[in-house]
Amino acid sequence: MPDVPTIGTLLTAAQARLKSAGVDTPRLDAILLLAEASGVSEDHIRGRPDAPLSAESAAAFEALLQRRLQREPVSKILGRREFWSLEFRTSPDVLDPRADSETLVAGVLAAIPNRNAALRIVDFGTGSGCLLLSLLHELPSATGVGIDVSPPALAVAKENAGRFAMSSRCIFRLGSWGKGIAGTFDILISNPPYIESGVVPGLEPEVADFDPLLALDGGADGLDAYRALIPDMARLAAKDAFAALEVGVGQDVAVGRLLGEAGFGEIAVLPDLGGINRVVTGRKSVQIP
Repeated sequence: MPDVPTIGTLLTAAQARLKSAGVDTPRLDAILLLAEASGVSEDHIRGRPDAPLSAESAAAFEALLQRRLQREPVSKILGRREFWSLEFRTSPDVLDPRADSETLVAGVLAAIPNRNAALRIVDFGTGSGCLLLSLLHELPSATGVGIDVSPPALAVAKENAGRFAMSSRCIFRLGSWGKGIAGTFDILISNPPYIESGVVPGLEPEVADFDPLLALDGGADGLDAYRALIPDMARLAAKDAFAALEVGVGQDVAVGRLLGEAGFGEIAVLPDLGGINRVVTGRKSVQIP
């Protein structure tokens, strides 16, 4: 009889292949993909190395593995990614939610004295909706508007709102930053494209080849989106509104200056878990004509 593949033998071989392909987390990725292919839990995969797998499961695993060997992110292969304890749907049309961006969510929440207040939130370049929906998850009386220039991205965001039963608390609009948006908001957030154009092609394949260019390319110095967006944020900010912007490495000073020139005060910088200055915040203090 032919040898029956086991979880352990498949994992060991897959881990070696992924490592050779330059994948940073080869064992974890192999576990996630094998769990998906076989329809069993990750704990089962980890705890039962001698358990046999059907030929069908082994073939399905190989198909997923081939995609990862081409450096397609696991989240894009599975179509989902956990962010702020919520499982978001992802697609090639949206930036992959990343743990660094949770710094923005945490920073906004820390600045809110009353989480039951009826706050209005606007998220510019909402993508998957991960920032806006994570905040709405923590702020039960808040409502939000998510804006994006990409119709496919808005479709993903709307689907995620439905997954979390938040469709009645937020709307999504097609548009470029704050153009055509009226009214005022208490919280203004964004994770805009901030990578210098010349740097994008040299990024890890998981990013350069599988995240949308619209969500990555911030122009020659990486600051084009901030220059376009911050005046809209100032115009739409209510009295004492709080703004939070994710930034790239070394951009916090320049973005903080742009916020200050637009009438935001109390400029602060928040580091991510790696100690990199990741989020710039400010509070609307004065009106700039």
